[in-house]
Amino acid sequence: MEVTAYNGTTLAYIGDAYLSLKVRELLISKGYQTPKKLQEKSIAWVSAKAQAYFLQQLIESNQLLEDELTIMHRGRNARIKSSAKNADIMTYRWSTAFEAIFGYLYLNKKNQRLEELWSIVRQIGEQQ
Repeated sequence: MEVTAYNGTTLAYIGDAYLSLKVRELLISKGYQTPKKLQEKSIAWVSAKAQAYFLQQLIESNQLLEDELTIMHRGRNARIKSSAKNADIMTYRWSTAFEAIFGYLYLNKKNQRLEELWSIVRQIGEQQ
């Protein structure tokens, strides 16, 4: 199946897995080891609120390419049947859009671009 045929929630599903792994690698590289501390620190990166913030920063600094913006809209406008525990529906939609971009890049094997975006997101996250 062509990657562009996947819906926004499917792309977000894969993007969530990719981002979770990147965040876990980052936290472990910083020396965090206990599950409790790892979980506490990961929330700043993988919560709907954090991811919506990262996406807004990417948009405001014109970091997204045209195809990524298209995928962002698909993710944001996806029919979402679940809801976030600690976020309103719009924050959750922006978070889904953020994850969809990473899922799209991952499935298209755009590894250099994945690393570029992750590097930008990491800088944003570390400045908070």
